[in-house]
Amino acid sequence: MGKLTGFLEYERVNEKYEAVKSRLKNYDEFTVPLKGKDATQQGSRCMDCGIPFCHSGCPLGNLIPDFNDMVHKGEWKEALQILHATNNFPEFTGRLCPAPCEKACVLGIIEDPVSIENIEKNIIEKGFKEGWIVAHPPKNRTDKIVAVVGSGPAGLAVAQQLNRAGHTVTIFERDDAIGGLLRYGIPNFKLEKRIIDRRVAILEEEGIVFKTNVNVGVNYSVEKLKEFDAVVLCGGATLKRSLPTKGIDTKGVEQAMDFLTQQTKTLFGSKFKENTISATGKDVIVIGGGDTGSDCVGTSNRQGAKSVTNFEIMPKPPLDRSEKTPWPFWPLQLKTSSSHQEGCDRNWLINTKEFVTNKKGELIALKTVAVEWKIVPKQRPQLIEIEGTEKTWPCDLALLALGFTGPDKTISDQLGLELDARSNYKASNYQTNISNIFVAGDMRRGQSLIVWAINEGREAAREVDLFLMGESNLRTKGTGDLVSV
Repeated sequence: MGKLTGFLEYERVNEKYEAVKSRLKNYDEFTVPLKGKDATQQGSRCMDCGIPFCHSGCPLGNLIPDFNDMVHKGEWKEALQILHATNNFPEFTGRLCPAPCEKACVLGIIEDPVSIENIEKNIIEKGFKEGWIVAHPPKNRTDKIVAVVGSGPAGLAVAQQLNRAGHTVTIFERDDAIGGLLRYGIPNFKLEKRIIDRRVAILEEEGIVFKTNVNVGVNYSVEKLKEFDAVVLCGGATLKRSLPTKGIDTKGVEQAMDFLTQQTKTLFGSKFKENTISATGKDVIVIGGGDTGSDCVGTSNRQGAKSVTNFEIMPKPPLDRSEKTPWPFWPLQLKTSSSHQEGCDRNWLINTKEFVTNKKGELIALKTVAVEWKIVPKQRPQLIEIEGTEKTWPCDLALLALGFTGPDKTISDQLGLELDARSNYKASNYQTNISNIFVAGDMRRGQSLIVWAINEGREAAREVDLFLMGESNLRTKGTGDLVSV
């Protein structure tokens, strides 16, 4: 695949970033795209490895060597067709996916892996620029109508697939705009919202109906769902994890997702007169070292925080692969994001013991203690506090970036849907205990990656189509699609 000696001739080249001083002035995307020749050479690095482990690393089963070969040859339109065959929204994954495919790349054993994610982004952006990405409404319609609850990547994927099969699909979104976590949970500097809007416009042209400000089970009765032949629940994992820590209800202790959502809504004209969450001029501490924590760091710096500190209760990961996560597994490895590079004091093995307030009840500091993890065979790791390591940190705003514990139970309670042992919606082949109600995405599998959400949507769509029609032409992981676009 590609140029047989390409991996020997060309080094990996990543997108560059605008200077920190420049990009902190706004909330726009700040990557500098590769030039055409550089992008083509990156596709040429895909080696003839015999067994492409990138396939197994990608939850969607993207045909990675195939589109790399087309990029190497300069056949960009063919590359787009191959990419779209398994991935409905490469413009999202090309920006947001952590790229497990690259961690499984065979070249990565000895050299920097192929820059698969950036190649995806280059393919899809060229497709939009050249006008190759257009609506493909189904040639024939069935008499079946389907409701999709939630418009995140899982909901959008299941809707597009079912629409392609000819069913009439309506998406219900609780918020005021389409996109789910993509819209308000991901900062604009990582995903500009015009990227969502241009895709939604295509989906609307294909015949999908979108209804916003519709919160099923709250301002839209679940009884109305009986009007549909099938329902797919894609509401995500929305219950935010908190801490059993003294002072957790203090003013100034906020959930990260509330902070990020408010910033994005403010950027697009919303006003918050009460309960405004702002990092401007404050000592900010972000508790949680994942992607959401990183997003809080970048947003705080753009808002003009006095200082930004990041706490993580786990040990600092190694710079290189750990022996516990050998190739081709997802590695335990230190990740330094662009937001971290913009300014952040990162701390590992630290536990918050108390949120300290003044006489007005306002947050002024955090008390912490250093910890270590005791590993006992066949037992869960034990968290041990280290005596004499107590410390007080000045803090005006603490952001809890601790992930989610599961989906909201409003719909399951009202419909009588069963839950699994992890409090997610229980489903066999995406079908719940009510035969015409299906579930996909984080609502079914728990908090996960965007690429898994799209995979779930595609897989669920096939099961819904089989339920409605007794057969299905929809294809799923790694096998192409009903339509090439």
